[in-house]
Amino acid sequence: MKTGITRQFIADLRTVIDEKNDARAKQIICDLHPADIAEIYDELNIDEASYLFLLLDPEMGADVVSELEEDDRERFLKALPGDVIAKQFIESMDSDDAADAIADLTDEKRAEVLQNLTDVEQAGDIVDLLHYDEDTAGGLMAKELVSVRSQWNVETCIREMRKQAEGVGEVYYVYVVDDDEVLQGTLSLKRLLLSNDDVLVATIMNSDIITVPTTMESEEVAMVMEKYNLVALPVVDSIHRLVGRITIDDVVDVIREEAEKDYQMASGISEDVEASDSVYLLTRARLPWLLIGLLGGILGALVISNYEHDLSVIPAMAFFIPLIAAMGGNVGVQSSAIVVQGLAAKTLYIESTGKKILKELSVAFLNGAVCSIIIFAYNFFVSDSFELTLTVSTALFIVILIASVFGTFVPLALNRFKIDPALATGPFITTVNDILGLFIYLSIGRFMFDAI
Repeated sequence: MKTGITRQFIADLRTVIDEKNDARAKQIICDLHPADIAEIYDELNIDEASYLFLLLDPEMGADVVSELEEDDRERFLKALPGDVIAKQFIESMDSDDAADAIADLTDEKRAEVLQNLTDVEQAGDIVDLLHYDEDTAGGLMAKELVSVRSQWNVETCIREMRKQAEGVGEVYYVYVVDDDEVLQGTLSLKRLLLSNDDVLVATIMNSDIITVPTTMESEEVAMVMEKYNLVALPVVDSIHRLVGRITIDDVVDVIREEAEKDYQMASGISEDVEASDSVYLLTRARLPWLLIGLLGGILGALVISNYEHDLSVIPAMAFFIPLIAAMGGNVGVQSSAIVVQGLAAKTLYIESTGKKILKELSVAFLNGAVCSIIIFAYNFFVSDSFELTLTVSTALFIVILIASVFGTFVPLALNRFKIDPALATGPFITTVNDILGLFIYLSIGRFMFDAI
């Protein structure tokens, strides 16, 4: 809970809501940031939240609803009539935020909201955006922007820009289009201000522009904006007509969501869940990988059972089973994490797959050598069995090499087959490397003690 929004604050606010004291409720929340007001939602029930949010002026209400988490926003809007949603919230939202807000409503409720919008052009923009997949550039973009004609002079350009800017929250770039709305370039405000009134826009515009198509995946859009340090990015259709723009705040949300998804997947959580979700959803998201880990544990037990006689003859070998399994799992996760990071940042394609595996093998060779020497020295002075000393150090070296190659190869293979490579950074790699490590260690132990 944010500083200033304490449990006492919530208790006082609830009392005011129960008393239906409109003036006092407005006074309490009027100085809060929309994000802080949205955070209060988690502490209120639907009726309390509806009462409070409907007291806000439409512009503030729109900002608050935009700040709500997707699930919270969906539950909140479903509890309100369509005409209230339209007048109190949607009419004051940018088209992209409005489309996001009503996308998960039922078809009937969505149609009711759109029919109650007084601005037909805004309703049309929202309908257009709803046709795009939410994980594409089309689903991210907003229709609000400032565009001018290439054949206009500076005087006409400034006059038209003043009209358009009223409906745009932030003017990052001025886009230059022709009569068919085909994007020609961008216009620098500085050059515009320094140019004479009769100068044509076409002569002072910058034609070297970066665009993305409506079909580009949102993750790739984020990479483009990051690479070129853009705060806004024009979106074009298949014939290069300007259809919208994506701003940096939308991309930040994409980056955060992708990071959360990859972190959850690497932690063995198969769905996008939050701590506030139901027990059923949390269990469903976690159980699959736990079952895979359980299966891996059973297979590991079967591997150990096949070497039961060897362990009964040399029980000291059992002492190092956790070490071998842990080292194999850690090395595999390290290697896979580096590869997944490179794939996500699109920096891995500079190197071929063979070169990448060779590089990881070289790193594993050095790491394996250092760790093996350390464990060899430890056992040499502590253990009475030279066979055990040689077995543990040799097995550890080989396990580190194999785990590194496996951790490098698996995410590359998953990426080749269009499967999220983040799957390879979690329980999958750890479980498989545990089993491989045990098999290698116990096999080497059997060979060493039989051969020496």
